[in-house]
Amino acid sequence: MQSVIQNLPDTPGVYQYFDKKRKLLYVGKAKNLKKRVKNYWRFTPSLHPNPAQSSRILKMLSEADHLDYIIVENEEDALILENSLIKQLKPKYNILLRDDKTYPYIYIDESVPYPRFEITRKVVSGRQITYYGPFPAGGRALLDALYEVYPLVQKKSCLREGKACLFYQINKCLAPCESKVTPEAYGKIVYEAKEALVKRKPLTEKLQKRMEQLAIQERFEEAAAMRDNIEAIKALSISSTIDIANSIDVDIFAILNGDERGVIIKLFMRNGKIISSSHSYFRQTHIFDENEAYKQALLEFYTIDTPQISKEILIAHPFEDAKQVAQTLSSRFEKTVKIIHPKRGTKAKLTSLALQNCQELLRSHKPVSLIEQKIADLLDLGSIPYRIETFDNSHMMGAATVGGMVVWDEGKWDKHSYRRYMLHAHDETGQMREMLSRRIADFSQNPPPDLWILDGGKANLNLANKLLDEAQVNLDVIAIAKEKLDAKAHRAKGAAKDLLYTSHGLIELKPNDTRLHWIQRQRDEAHRYAVTYHQQRKRKEDTQISLLDQKGIGKATVQKLLNYFGTFEAIYAASFDEIAKVTNKKIANIMENHNQG
Repeated sequence: MQSVIQNLPDTPGVYQYFDKKRKLLYVGKAKNLKKRVKNYWRFTPSLHPNPAQSSRILKMLSEADHLDYIIVENEEDALILENSLIKQLKPKYNILLRDDKTYPYIYIDESVPYPRFEITRKVVSGRQITYYGPFPAGGRALLDALYEVYPLVQKKSCLREGKACLFYQINKCLAPCESKVTPEAYGKIVYEAKEALVKRKPLTEKLQKRMEQLAIQERFEEAAAMRDNIEAIKALSISSTIDIANSIDVDIFAILNGDERGVIIKLFMRNGKIISSSHSYFRQTHIFDENEAYKQALLEFYTIDTPQISKEILIAHPFEDAKQVAQTLSSRFEKTVKIIHPKRGTKAKLTSLALQNCQELLRSHKPVSLIEQKIADLLDLGSIPYRIETFDNSHMMGAATVGGMVVWDEGKWDKHSYRRYMLHAHDETGQMREMLSRRIADFSQNPPPDLWILDGGKANLNLANKLLDEAQVNLDVIAIAKEKLDAKAHRAKGAAKDLLYTSHGLIELKPNDTRLHWIQRQRDEAHRYAVTYHQQRKRKEDTQISLLDQKGIGKATVQKLLNYFGTFEAIYAASFDEIAKVTNKKIANIMENHNQG
């Protein structure tokens, strides 16, 4: 490694430290690779870590055995590549923030006579677009409230119909489709609605009155829905007594590390009012690095598709790469973006407010689940498994082969993150390989979890570790399988024990062990999810086979087509020549007539 370090180029780039087993330890970026990496080390009397480094870096260097580097054109490219690699590969000594969701904005295009408010997560093309937000939560409730209180054009299709509809009859629309309201008069209503997006108290007061009227009319479900909307709108922003003399637009970021985890707060101020806020937690706080945390938070939040970015971003702590991040964001959005750490005045009070909320969130957040800590100790995991992905596949004699991934996060099922996979491999190992490979390919968009649980034995464990090693991703894996009796794995409960296969060896727990029950719960949910999807696919395939059978194509021929093309959709999309190549011209003619019919 010493020769590599001493011969590094004087160029921008990204460097990667690996241990003896080629596990990725750390990813960093440099304006000058030679200067940056040499700063980690002392070369006399022999190569050893620079004692001036942080304890976290010293621990990493003590494990480092190998160094790789990638040259890029400039420091901005190095910054972006570093962030991407950390997200994809989950290096052991880098902090990984998971809050990379895109937040919705409410927008209006006033280039048309009768504009409507809509929700978007991306930039919308238009001549006179105005954005409001972002709204991490409650954006839909706020949009619904506008259409409840103000007589706006309720649906996109309304103007196309050219005739007043039910919305006009119930006084929720002024029927611009029949020119019953002029663009000028409608514009005044739009102006009031735009004001309500920023100063929301009058809006919630009107909703409160309507909720009470609904309750008097015993329309309790509608009243409850409106109550939920009111609460969602009120929860959008953090209350503040800070007096803002100027109508400034700023985004405020504060990151604070705690004993068990850290928290990120984002506040969004528009026209001198905090219009929305959000927070998220992160783990692995023993390797916390303020510079990395702020870099990731800002680069992940302000993607190229972000509809709006403030010219000033306030941060609660100064960080080393702030200047470079500001340059990168300025380049990304083609306007000057400043990252400021205010030390006094109103802006300093805003960052102080954000930090106070960080402290309160860390104080009030529930402690780590005892069972998750026990699992980490049992399996000798690199970190506590707050987020777990569990995989299983399902088929019936090779038909309707599918896979499922379920996600456990912070003590509950994250069903929005569940994934279904249509699989093409004929053997179960191939099916698991296909499923895991596709998930690894998605790490650039959705970072790895803390733990993978696989339904299956040692073969699946070895497969997963091999795929992760090839991708240079640090991720703990275990597999759970039934003990084999008479060379057969019995699924029936009580027929055989569940065994745990880990990278450290085989673990056998007693049937009443709560740790085993927790792992079985993950496996059973993945099995349920995969089987449900299999049943849906099987019913669909049976229907398709029945239809083709009526057209004169037998089940054996259908299976032959499926084996070649993979799905019915691909069969129907295939050309005459492709069908004839797999079967014969007679079948190709039948398929062609079927598609035309």
